[in-house]
Amino acid sequence: MSAPSVHRWHDGHLHSISETELTALDTSPIVVADSWLAVNGRTLALSLHRARFARSLPVDVAEQFPAFWHAMLDVVPRSGRWFPRVEYHHAESLAVRVRTAPDALPTAVLATLDIDPRTTPATKGPDLHRLQSARDSKGAVGATEVVILSPDGFVVDGGYSALLWWRGEILCRPLDEFARVDSVTARSIIAMASALGVPTYAEAVTPAELAGTELWAVSALHGIRLVTAWIDGPALAERPGRAALWRSRLEALTRGG
Repeated sequence: MSAPSVHRWHDGHLHSISETELTALDTSPIVVADSWLAVNGRTLALSLHRARFARSLPVDVAEQFPAFWHAMLDVVPRSGRWFPRVEYHHAESLAVRVRTAPDALPTAVLATLDIDPRTTPATKGPDLHRLQSARDSKGAVGATEVVILSPDGFVVDGGYSALLWWRGEILCRPLDEFARVDSVTARSIIAMASALGVPTYAEAVTPAELAGTELWAVSALHGIRLVTAWIDGPALAERPGRAALWRSRLEALTRGG
């Protein structure tokens, strides 16, 4: 991914920032962030990303948010693959990083984290660096995503993705009361399943109890990734063609922003 262009909200306008300003921004703690995939101006459920970001903003900043959001959309190119990220920092800065998006990966390899690195599990942003470090630590053994467990050993979330699995024709997810970021992609898939008459179910499961299931790691950047292996974890299964079918269904839901 090439270096992003970074714009900061100031005096009612977005401004490209200098290297000095970028350094200050990078060292200021993130209060909340959100990112999405934009391909030729089309995004999945952009309104849900907007709402998720906005509801974690302080009240005084929220008043500036509609104007910031409108200006932000104007700096994201309408052609090509982009992965913009909006941020609010403790330095009272709203900002957007316009990043090129890498190719989406169709598969993932999981590894379980020994400890939960999150400090604010229901908010996207403050723990991004901790989760990146945790995922990097498992990259040495071949993992491309990590699994976060509850204190009781139940599957809660992925590091940068939500986890969904199939028990026969039933699409399953972790219990809703487990603290985790409200995944826009997972929510979209579950809503689509309901619209298609596919039964869904929330359950508390240990990794061992996922043996024999088809497991997906889903995210805004990669969409649906089929989990092909879980290092030191359960053996998984796959129904050929199912992940590809649901990827095409998800793609059909993308809209112009």
